[in-house]
Amino acid sequence: MNTEPSLLTPEPGELPDDDHTVLSALRSPKRLRIEILAGLAVALALIPEAISFSILAGVDPRVGLYAAFTMAVTIAFVGGRRAMISGATGAIALVIAPVVAEYGIDYFIATVLLAGVMQIALSLVGVAKLMRFLPRSVMVGFVNALAILIFTAQFPELVGVPWLVYPLVVLGIAIMVLVPRMTKSIPAPLVVIVLLTAGAVVFGLDLPTVGDKGDLPSSLPSWFIPDVPFNIETLQIIAPFAFAMALVGLIESLMTAKLVDDITDSHSDKTRESWGQGVANIVSGFFGGMGGCAMIGQTMINVKAGRARTRISTFSAGVFLLILVVGLGPVVALIPMAALVAVMIMVSVGTMDWHSVKPSTLRQMPFSATAIMGTTVAVTIVTHNLAYGVILGVVVATIFFAQRVSRFSHVVPVTMLDDDTCVYAVHGVLFFASSNDLVYQFDYANDPQNVIIDITDAQIYDSSTVAALDAIVLKYHQRGKNVEIIGIDEHSAKWHALSGKLGAGH
Repeated sequence: MNTEPSLLTPEPGELPDDDHTVLSALRSPKRLRIEILAGLAVALALIPEAISFSILAGVDPRVGLYAAFTMAVTIAFVGGRRAMISGATGAIALVIAPVVAEYGIDYFIATVLLAGVMQIALSLVGVAKLMRFLPRSVMVGFVNALAILIFTAQFPELVGVPWLVYPLVVLGIAIMVLVPRMTKSIPAPLVVIVLLTAGAVVFGLDLPTVGDKGDLPSSLPSWFIPDVPFNIETLQIIAPFAFAMALVGLIESLMTAKLVDDITDSHSDKTRESWGQGVANIVSGFFGGMGGCAMIGQTMINVKAGRARTRISTFSAGVFLLILVVGLGPVVALIPMAALVAVMIMVSVGTMDWHSVKPSTLRQMPFSATAIMGTTVAVTIVTHNLAYGVILGVVVATIFFAQRVSRFSHVVPVTMLDDDTCVYAVHGVLFFASSNDLVYQFDYANDPQNVIIDITDAQIYDSSTVAALDAIVLKYHQRGKNVEIIGIDEHSAKWHALSGKLGAGH
């Protein structure tokens, strides 16, 4: 990953990443300050995003802000990845927006609650373990795609705006670059937001602000029970949307957790993160929130720019968010969008894996790796959904893998034991992609009366191979010849027990 050693290497007086627990942070004033300030910077960046995603979903801005608060606070306790931020996201908004448009807010919240239950159920059946099957090319494509999405998401804030926005964005980017070189005591995003807001207020600059995105809530979230019939018709309406939300949320959250693992050189509990996301969505729903999943941009602010490593930062982000929007709403509304755009542009630059797109790297990479990465990026950009990109990337990777492995199997005529007996040796991995051509590698017409097929150096992995072997035996029998298959190991024998039961020759 394209990470800066200065952000990942513990400074004098800091603890290694593996020791960055809540208790160790509480014992270290320096670490505690880092966590709290990172949480404050994240909270400020969360506000316009939560409002924008609420508008995208077709609900009141309060629904997105309440989701950001409840999910951040809840996941701080139940999540499996320390310092990761969860809240309302664009992907989730797109998936469940049709519900509120067609059926109303009550069915919308019911969908969020059911999605949380489904995420808990999926975690219990081990869906998190599937992460081990994600190829590195998909992961690199995921990282590059999210960097591009974060960058392009800033375009609407740069079109049709006063000319002063542009120099302020450049100034904000300069501050983001220079502050970490001068001090790491205060997160650079926080410095950018404070300085540009103060400058805009002092000089009375007329700029687009956070307040222009929508009204901020003036009260705490309250308990909300969706008023929907508890019957099969309701389930038929919300279940498809809930399952899509659960799946998209888990994919984005687990991929983000893996990315944070790489950045911090530490391990997270993916199963706990899976059911933690479900619990957070249920809590969010019961407080009138729109639910969500891991927020990649805000997580990068927290982990990379803010150098946070514990649950304190995640909890602080949620608490600060509530304080800011409810208690300091008029002040927060003054924050110029130019400040947040500058922060997110630098987050996208820092997230991109620049090494993976260097011409020299692309020339050295196998075509399959480039195609997998490119597919993941392209699909994500077209659909604006990271989960779709990952799924298609995995599909392409599977196709390339099957093609590559299928070439590893071959049949070799070994010897003629006598005039009436010949031996074939089969080598390699036998599964659907490699065994389909197996039947064409024998000389049925010219082989002697007795044929021995030795699969000592091969292994059967599926029923397609068993059916192929049955077809080979049948072709010899049709010519009045005898076939014996030898060298079947214990694993292959379990599959070969299906011989004659798969319909070959019928």
